[in-house]
Amino acid sequence: MTKAQHITLVVSTDLTYDQRMQRISTSLQKGGYQVLLVGRKKQSSPPLSKAIYQQKRIRTIIQKGPLFYALLQIRLFLFLLFKPTNIICATDLDTVFAVALVKKLRPKLKMVFDAHEFFTEVPELQGRTRIQGIWSKIGAWSVPKADLAYTVGEALAQRFSKDYGLPFHTIRNMSVSKNGQPRTMDTSRHFNLYYQGALNAGRGLEALIEAMVDLPNCILQLAGEGDLSTTLKHQVHDLGLQDRVQFLGYVLPGDLDQYLSKADLGLNLLENNGLSYYYSLANKTFDYMQFGLPAIHMNFPEYQNLKEQWNCLYLMDDLNVDTIVRKVQTILADPSSYASHSTRSLEAAQVLNWEREEQELLRLYHQLQ
Repeated sequence: MTKAQHITLVVSTDLTYDQRMQRISTSLQKGGYQVLLVGRKKQSSPPLSKAIYQQKRIRTIIQKGPLFYALLQIRLFLFLLFKPTNIICATDLDTVFAVALVKKLRPKLKMVFDAHEFFTEVPELQGRTRIQGIWSKIGAWSVPKADLAYTVGEALAQRFSKDYGLPFHTIRNMSVSKNGQPRTMDTSRHFNLYYQGALNAGRGLEALIEAMVDLPNCILQLAGEGDLSTTLKHQVHDLGLQDRVQFLGYVLPGDLDQYLSKADLGLNLLENNGLSYYYSLANKTFDYMQFGLPAIHMNFPEYQNLKEQWNCLYLMDDLNVDTIVRKVQTILADPSSYASHSTRSLEAAQVLNWEREEQELLRLYHQLQ
């Protein structure tokens, strides 16, 4: 590039906790672009962390519901319409309408669409056919205007390419390389089960907590907050598990390493409730790999592929309490297999890391010139 191109990346999330956008923004900035990452500001938002790219937060009077999304589109549109930039990247359907409208009025702009999930198929929208229909129409009008589109996994890329009629590339939500060490099972202490992510519906958290009753040699750490935080805390109290279930609250991305390094078994539990979870490929999967942390994942397509290629994942078919208990007990009963899963996770991490994935990201953006 003879002249630095300006890229504006737009999300509806709190920038402090959005690891994917932090990685993408850093990689693009290092790749020679001038990057601005725009997100939302909540009342509870902590101060922004330092970054090599620029950051901006947009506040809306209303923080949730249809009016929030409408106000967000208006605020984003007014901000972007006259913003000096060469490329605008919309993240997911909840920002794409404003970006597509700006693209229509400023046709020389390059538009990028980054789909983090199957937005119309998230659990929160299941059974809400009218709302799903509105988002589908927004996507049908907006997404085909993109000059470049990518998503987090091959299964979603194939589905979106068919739905929107333009090629979707895959930029997996991988982790930066860490100096993980092989794990062996220490039966002289409690076995530490570890979950990081939102405490929301569809994550199997209620069943997981109930399973802890029959896993007396285990403790459970939950790093994150969400819609179920209060409900889950009441459940822990009612079951008398306060000494073995720990709520860590929001943890800054840079502070997660201390918990990952001390955990014994990672958890990525999802209900088969909508295609968003079914097609998912979570960032925590690669976090666990980087630390050589054996982990339980659901028997969904992306995790099946990783299992077939690297044989480093434990897979589970459902989220029944008995299934969770049996799976953990089976792992505890075979320390040799546990150690092998750890070793193979580290081998996979040598290939499945952000340092490699960002090369594809930069290649795609360079083609927009």
